[in-house]
Amino acid sequence: MVSTRRPAPQKRRKDRAGRGAASEQPAVEPRKGFWIPLALTIGLALLSFTPRVSGNPILIRSFLGAALVLAVWQTLLYVRLQGVTETRTFTTIVRPQHYLQAVVQLSVFVYWGYHWRPVYDFATLLAAQLVFAYAFDMLLSWSRRESYILGFGPWPIIFSTNLFLWFRDDWFYLQFLMLAVGFLGKEFVRWYREGRRVHIFNPSAFSLGAFSLILIVTGTTELTWGPEIASTLTLAPRIYLFLFAIGLIVMYFFSITLVAASAAIVLFGLSALYSAAAGVPYFLDSEIPAAVFLGLHLLVTDPSTSPRTPPGKVVFGSLYGLSVFALYALLGAFGAPTFYDKLLAVPLLNLGVRQIDAFIQRMQAQPLWHRWRLDWTLGGRNLAYMSVWILFFGAMTAMGRTDGRHTGDSLPFWQQACEEGRRNACTRLIQLETTYCDDNSGWACNELARHYVEGRVAEPDPEVALTYFSKACELRYQAGCVNVLDPESPARSVPRALDLRLLLREGGKNLLELPEPALYARACEHNWEFACRPGRASNVPLPGSGSSAGI
Repeated sequence: MVSTRRPAPQKRRKDRAGRGAASEQPAVEPRKGFWIPLALTIGLALLSFTPRVSGNPILIRSFLGAALVLAVWQTLLYVRLQGVTETRTFTTIVRPQHYLQAVVQLSVFVYWGYHWRPVYDFATLLAAQLVFAYAFDMLLSWSRRESYILGFGPWPIIFSTNLFLWFRDDWFYLQFLMLAVGFLGKEFVRWYREGRRVHIFNPSAFSLGAFSLILIVTGTTELTWGPEIASTLTLAPRIYLFLFAIGLIVMYFFSITLVAASAAIVLFGLSALYSAAAGVPYFLDSEIPAAVFLGLHLLVTDPSTSPRTPPGKVVFGSLYGLSVFALYALLGAFGAPTFYDKLLAVPLLNLGVRQIDAFIQRMQAQPLWHRWRLDWTLGGRNLAYMSVWILFFGAMTAMGRTDGRHTGDSLPFWQQACEEGRRNACTRLIQLETTYCDDNSGWACNELARHYVEGRVAEPDPEVALTYFSKACELRYQAGCVNVLDPESPARSVPRALDLRLLLREGGKNLLELPEPALYARACEHNWEFACRPGRASNVPLPGSGSSAGI
């Protein structure tokens, strides 16, 4: 996310000519400008009457509660200024890094939402957050100083936050609180850097990191749409290519190429090394998860809270890639949702920026640095960095490591890997079958239940097994119905066509309209052996099945 750094007064004329159109509004009478936050507060309250909000009493209270907090704050500030000569004004500055970043982020919502409709349903709630953010930011500024810079500053903060985490309707007041924490962190958590007092943290990353940690510790991830946000990005076709394309826009205008590219290269390299050593992918079905790919373009790249020098950007981006890689394993080991990996790392890296800058300065003072001309190598133009990134992404795509079919897309691969005892393979198999069972695949529910009966892949649990057998039966999977009656020797059979439409989706949409010949050809490519045989049928018994498997 791009920073909302305020320009020094003596540089405003230069900033106006070189970075965007700016115009200063004439000073107003004391308290006269309060009509702006008041109008925003009323607008937030009125949004509670929209169809998206009015159907949920708890959501209505969240909106009205947020509006009430803003109204009380305005009243207290208004009274405090009574009888004083201080004014409360605003200066309008439209900065390209704000509106260009907002346009890029909005394009993600539009493209993603076209393929996952809850994003469009969320539009009213997103608009409400923008209204709240402007009012909150203005009041916070006026509580500490006379002038507020009015522009597009809140847009990238709100969009960046909502690209990674939403609270569900019944807990939406926490969304307003999360935004407030981000703006408070930007205002109060500061340090001196390069002779200036600036905010330490990327505002959206600060609030996302803090709330992620709270959700993990309290085990309340179910209050959010976090897992769904992370997993549904791949429903949009060629999402990696799309994110790569819009990322080039940000890279071109704001020179964040080295941060994003370094993070991607480190992650890709570590994933490849792990896969070569363990025989299974590190991440479930990709070398770099789509949500992480989004994060390394639009979350970690705030230039105000990252190093300025090219070598520092390389170190910063590399540490982000390394942190995501390590956090994925750490969260998984503790049984926490792994999608937090990309969110927890950024505030920690923001805290380390001064140490990174100091490290680079020490390295640049070494004779070896100049002898090997590292200062020249890392000091080239941004277009050269972009060219390298384009070539690297092209190589990833050619290797099938972006939008192409991935090894982890094949469920038979994970079955075989689990049987061979490869690292984490059985855990991944359970994870995949649980996901497909939740998507109403009777075959996946039956297989999942079988694991809880046999105890080889999961700890034996007859009650859990019976639950999954019952669901398989409800989904009209015959082997599941047989197993409800006799769960001791679980019956098995191959997936039906309906199951294959779920099991072969490769992270995308269900293949509901794919003709059966193409469906079975796709299943064969995914190593489902029964689909490769002539005269295949969905009632073929599988090895190790009970005597009733072929019913």
